[in-house]
Amino acid sequence: MRPLNDSDSVDAEDVPRDEGLAKVEIALLSVIFVSAAILNTALLLVLWRQRKQMSRMRVFVFHLCLADLVVAFFQVCPQLIWDITDRFVGPDLVCRLVKYLQVLGMFSSTYMIVVMTVDRYQAVCNPMVKFQRTRTRLNIPVCVAWGVSLLGSLPQIFIFSQVEVAPGVFDCWAKFIQPWGLQTYITWTTMVIFVLPVITVVVCQVRICRAIQINLYQKTQQRGLPLPPRASGVAGMSKARVKTLKMTVVIVLAYIVCWAPFFTVQLWSAWDSHAPKETATFTILMLLASLNSCANPCIYLLFSGQLPKRLVILLCQRQPGGKGSMHEEATLVSTLYMSFKNVSDSK
Repeated sequence: MRPLNDSDSVDAEDVPRDEGLAKVEIALLSVIFVSAAILNTALLLVLWRQRKQMSRMRVFVFHLCLADLVVAFFQVCPQLIWDITDRFVGPDLVCRLVKYLQVLGMFSSTYMIVVMTVDRYQAVCNPMVKFQRTRTRLNIPVCVAWGVSLLGSLPQIFIFSQVEVAPGVFDCWAKFIQPWGLQTYITWTTMVIFVLPVITVVVCQVRICRAIQINLYQKTQQRGLPLPPRASGVAGMSKARVKTLKMTVVIVLAYIVCWAPFFTVQLWSAWDSHAPKETATFTILMLLASLNSCANPCIYLLFSGQLPKRLVILLCQRQPGGKGSMHEEATLVSTLYMSFKNVSDSK
């Protein structure tokens, strides 16, 4: 993945690339693109087949899959083609559009995780809020996440353009006001796509844990005896809610692990003129950020109990055409859930 700060600044000279490193980058991007596309498309199909049984959490996961597909097809795939050709191939309009969609994928994936975490916080800490329990076609948090993403990505259209990097050689680069434009852009991007979302989700998770701890303490005081281990695990909540809370925590941790190195490298390269920008370490750390789009569907499938073999069964099952087939699908879904429940209880 090329850094966010590809620019025509004085220190961004048109130098020959390391072909060996380029081959490694192309190979990694290819694996990430194929994995993210297959996993998210498969999970999207599974969720779509179960759309009549859509819970609030499944709606968030559905849109997270859409956001991750945007990352795969409009961030990873164009970057892969760009690395193969070495230069961006296309007119100025395509350059601006690609750069817009690349950041749109980052924004949408991030903020879908944020609204998902905030929703879990509301469900645990403010369970009596009426809008949480209403079932409407319009999911306001999801709309907010997409709206923020669409608006937040707009600066890309004005920052990036087709630039002549050498006589007769054009590439898709950014133009920044010297000397502070580049640092401002990278810092702003890091704040709105990583730092602020991470602070939000961490605060929500801490408050959720605190609410559960208080609930446990109150139940212990009422009973006068310590709660059994299994009872303390749910703290008065249903197993389904506990499972979704655990899944949300893992999704947040995966996001932080994947994206923290990327933004750290970006800030380093922007603020330190002596940073080793073309090293293999820098390149691989930036590439691994896209692995988050592969991790999200795997996490959901793991927590829902729809392991690869069962996922294939769901995908290959024929569409419901009557009462019999509808009953078969409902039975299959119930069997998957019960099998996962039994495995979890046995642990």
